[in-house]
Amino acid sequence: MVEEEKAEDAVDEELDVTTIAGVGAVTKQKLNEAGIFTILDLATSGPAEIADATDWDITKSVEVNNKARKRLVELGRLEPDFVSATDLLTRRRNITRISTGSKNLDDLLGGGIETWAITEFYGEFGAGKTQICHTLCCTVQQPIPEGGLDGGVVYIDTEGTFRPERIMEIAQNRGFNPEDILSRIMVARAYNSAHQELIVKDLGKMIEKHKVKLVIVDSAVAHYRAEFLGRGTLAERQQRLNRFMHNLLRTAEVYNIAVVMTNQVQSAPDSFFGDPTRATGGHVVAHTSTYRIYLRKAGKNRIARMVDSPYHPERDSVFMLNERGIDDPSEETSKRK
Repeated sequence: MVEEEKAEDAVDEELDVTTIAGVGAVTKQKLNEAGIFTILDLATSGPAEIADATDWDITKSVEVNNKARKRLVELGRLEPDFVSATDLLTRRRNITRISTGSKNLDDLLGGGIETWAITEFYGEFGAGKTQICHTLCCTVQQPIPEGGLDGGVVYIDTEGTFRPERIMEIAQNRGFNPEDILSRIMVARAYNSAHQELIVKDLGKMIEKHKVKLVIVDSAVAHYRAEFLGRGTLAERQQRLNRFMHNLLRTAEVYNIAVVMTNQVQSAPDSFFGDPTRATGGHVVAHTSTYRIYLRKAGKNRIARMVDSPYHPERDSVFMLNERGIDDPSEETSKRK
């Protein structure tokens, strides 16, 4: 027990911000007050955030940010700036995935939800977005051979849709211990966009402390959509949203975790043919999300379509919602569809 505590202390010292040249005790206190505790936090923070916290000019903030990233490369936490495509392929083959609970949806995603990436699910109400998130809260905690990552969850709830009762039901019907599952889920209720950004900024400390392997944001754009009304506020909204999305992506890459976010939809008034449904957030969200999956209702079933991916084909997959969260439909149900 003592040896384990010493090992943890050694890791803490290794990641302490004062190991970066130019960061002393006074600067460390300022960074801590801004929610930056380790060089992992320092690397995931933007230069502007570091400048605001320390009163440095932007040039020095960029320099310290780069030093933090180089230090993480030395520690093996990040890849070097330049790597061969062969090395990158080897790394990607070692990427872990979380089972969604549906074999069909896992197949669509190439094996499940990836780490080092943002996976976005969007669709109209009742399409299954939150149910996927609730199911993932259970599956991520399972051992790796069983489709999990044996890790905890941070669930950022912006619309008040998280239900521990539903988690218990899913866990029971999948043969898991409901109390154990709930104990490893950290829920943060975001009340506005500024609060949502603050929660994401403080994620590093929670990820390290609770061995988090999955961060869920349900939903990511809801507060921005409600608070920034009219074309006059569009530029500010997109800038804030862009910063939020990139903070999420940097967190996924630096901490080697999976990020899942849900998104609302809107109708495109200029669409005369086909499906007029569009995800909210515009190009900012579209460009930052690694994978985008469009969900829609089809009777009792749900259809997931891979809309955007660096390498997955654009195709459909069928799943259903039941007491197990999300599941595969029976052959009879699929034939009726």
